[in-house]
Amino acid sequence: MIVYFTFDPRPDLKEGLLQDFPTIEFIFHNNIDHTVLKEAEVVVTYGEDIEAQQIWLAEKLKWIMVASAGIEKMPQKEIAERGIVVSNVRGIHKVPMAESVLAHILSYKRELAWIYEQEQKAEWNRKSKATELHGSTALILGPGAIGSEIGRLLQAFGVHTIGCNRSGNKADYMDDMISFSALQKTLPSADIVISVLPSTPDTQYLLKSEHFEAMKGSTLFLNFGRGDLVSTDVLIHALNAGEIAHAVLDVYEEEPLPADHPFWQMNTVTVSPHVSSHSSRYLERSLEIFKPNLKKWLEGDTELINKMDIIRGY
Repeated sequence: MIVYFTFDPRPDLKEGLLQDFPTIEFIFHNNIDHTVLKEAEVVVTYGEDIEAQQIWLAEKLKWIMVASAGIEKMPQKEIAERGIVVSNVRGIHKVPMAESVLAHILSYKRELAWIYEQEQKAEWNRKSKATELHGSTALILGPGAIGSEIGRLLQAFGVHTIGCNRSGNKADYMDDMISFSALQKTLPSADIVISVLPSTPDTQYLLKSEHFEAMKGSTLFLNFGRGDLVSTDVLIHALNAGEIAHAVLDVYEEEPLPADHPFWQMNTVTVSPHVSSHSSRYLERSLEIFKPNLKKWLEGDTELINKMDIIRGY
């Protein structure tokens, strides 16, 4: 059986795979070789390099392991038509992403950017306008693995957490839960609004102008999920109109963000280049999910960890 990685992991990680599964033929590339793809039963990919026609070319392909949480850039229709099993690495992003979110919130609250600016100018200026995180309320859109970890860290700082998802069902480390239908009426109570939602039919452009109009003028908004949660025009209007105070963005409608994009010049926006999940342990954690799944696969068990509904997107 051929397991085809469309990226090239670190040597130590490859060696671990070869030792643990000596009967498997692993092939590692930094691109897609159609000759190999045609013979592979399992493909491991970041999810952005497989096109629709390649799904039909991959005659023996039965399982795609996506080393990412999102699958919105994959040819979902063709994969579903072929009946190919899809799994992802949901859950491995929670530590680096939660730390990134918390770092940005604390940086904003404690005015770290201002402090660094004074340092560069060698200016002893104590007129900081820092505020406290303690006692605030955070509304977290998408309280799954990542959102719950964010909630856990925020609660340690004395923050009241409100989770928001499609169902409103209970989630870990959320003091309260609401459904999407109750979002607009809950937003006025939030000091911080954080989204880690994936891109699905239910979440695309979920936030509209009326949602930002409902927020406090002092609200800190952070989008670390997907860029199609809110249109760029709606967000720029909300910032320029003072409907919210600041936006920290790690994802965008268009990526990479063009050099002439307005966000770069706006002092009410912090631009992060989609790096919140980056970690030296990213692939290590991905393989900790892949290896047990590969063992199950070899035993004929297709009920894999993080098995996805390719059409629903999660």
